[in-house]
Amino acid sequence: MPRGEEEPEKRPELGDLDSFAGIDELGAIDDPDNTDPDNPDGTFHATDHAFEAGGGAGAGVGGVGQLGDNLALGPVPDLPSTDETHELDDQGTDELPAENGPEARYELRAVEAELNERWPETKIEPSLDRIRTLLNLLGDPQSTYPVLHVAGTNGKGSTARMIDALLTRMGVRVGRYTSPHLQLVTERISIDGAPISAAKYVDTYRDVAPFVTMVDNAGELRMSKFEVLTGMAFAAFADAPAEAVVLEVGMGGTWDATNVADAQVAAIAPISIDHTDYLGTDIRDIAREKAGVIKPGSVVVIAEQEPEAQRVLLERAIEVDASVARAGSEFAVLEREIAVGGQLLKLQGLGGVYDQIFLPLHGKHQAENAVLALAAVEAFFGAGKDRQLVVEAVREAFAEVQNPGRLERVRAAPAVMLDSAHNPHGARALAATVTDEFAFRRLVAVVGVMSDKDAYGILEALEPVVSDVVVTQNSSPRAMPLEELDEVAKSVFGEDRVYAAPRLDTAVETAVALAEESEDPEEPLAGGGVLITGSVFTAGEARTLFGKEPA
Repeated sequence: MPRGEEEPEKRPELGDLDSFAGIDELGAIDDPDNTDPDNPDGTFHATDHAFEAGGGAGAGVGGVGQLGDNLALGPVPDLPSTDETHELDDQGTDELPAENGPEARYELRAVEAELNERWPETKIEPSLDRIRTLLNLLGDPQSTYPVLHVAGTNGKGSTARMIDALLTRMGVRVGRYTSPHLQLVTERISIDGAPISAAKYVDTYRDVAPFVTMVDNAGELRMSKFEVLTGMAFAAFADAPAEAVVLEVGMGGTWDATNVADAQVAAIAPISIDHTDYLGTDIRDIAREKAGVIKPGSVVVIAEQEPEAQRVLLERAIEVDASVARAGSEFAVLEREIAVGGQLLKLQGLGGVYDQIFLPLHGKHQAENAVLALAAVEAFFGAGKDRQLVVEAVREAFAEVQNPGRLERVRAAPAVMLDSAHNPHGARALAATVTDEFAFRRLVAVVGVMSDKDAYGILEALEPVVSDVVVTQNSSPRAMPLEELDEVAKSVFGEDRVYAAPRLDTAVETAVALAEESEDPEEPLAGGGVLITGSVFTAGEARTLFGKEPA
């Protein structure tokens, strides 16, 4: 029987599904006073009992018992000693392990050159036939592990990393597929919380390449680069072997190559306007495309959405008989306090309250990503009313989250921070975080944008929080030309506040000099800052410029 069409008795048990407000109550979207009939005062009534492993694993979504009866939902034995360095860590030597050494990197560049001859990732053709055929030739590796699928417009990558951290701390071996990468393509395929090595990437490509050629020769269109990478990821996870896989949608949802997997849990991050050339400008149409990752009999956890997008997602859930949990109803950020190096959270999950959660990331949006990730993992394990994950394990997982390129500090004085915001929605979240959590005397932005993005909207969102902007052009062939971006910036900031630099390194130098300037000789120079943003590619180049290794 095909996956996603299990018998009713095999459907996930999430405790009392009435606590999920019932997906047939679409009117609840427009009725903020709607409350659970079992909870008329609208408040959360949570217990704090640790979820016991035992049969709990077997009751998980999609039969998580396939991971073995020894799966634990509480704290697991200590992770390997931190004295052991990762293969990509700076180990105080010019020599890298063979897996990531010069020869492996050379072969990786050759593979990338070959893949770059294919359709770019920004070009899609609405069909899953090619990726399905490839996976069929490979033995359908995507069916050998349970899947959690993350879709939406902003926050997908952060949510995926948090899900990975939570699952790992619960004792599960996790594969994670994300896109795009910041610095090195190997970042996209992660196992055990780290990118696969350059050598493993090359070997995986060589394993699947003959089958890719077969698919190419069988159809009118060759496989796209993203389709090939997706096939490689599924194969690498099966080979690991992974016990659970977290997939981030590349673009859209229904026709995204990752959607060949039948996810037991779908997490939908906030949906907004982006990729208008491919997804359109109507938020309902965009939401409909992203809703395609919600599969029959699955569970979908939904971040707070625009009403039009929310309705589309719930209509899809009804259509495929999926269980629903919504931010602000079944899960929520109850309290949020800014802390040194991040924030301290109190989260309402599907199974109860999780307090004293330290998240080493900045911004209200990251707190919302955290509770979305928590609800997804709870759903995966079958947590629900009166069935909760072990709170201490959740605390440990969130405290260890790493999220490169998301308000990441790469220099101290003046402070240089980089963020991969690449659309107006992301830029607004970035601006709000800077306003709420930092007190720069003067903040200068370095901005490089892709040509297919809303540069005006990005700059407009940043304008109130930065004193000056240095526009630049990253090295991507899709980068917006410097002259064009310069004109857009001047229309937002005025000519006196805009500077232009042809390369990122010179742009950063200009911004640092501006941040250290002061019109008042009596004013201390401390408190200046530089914010590098505008695209994932720009943030990635900045990480490399400041000597950060791929992560």
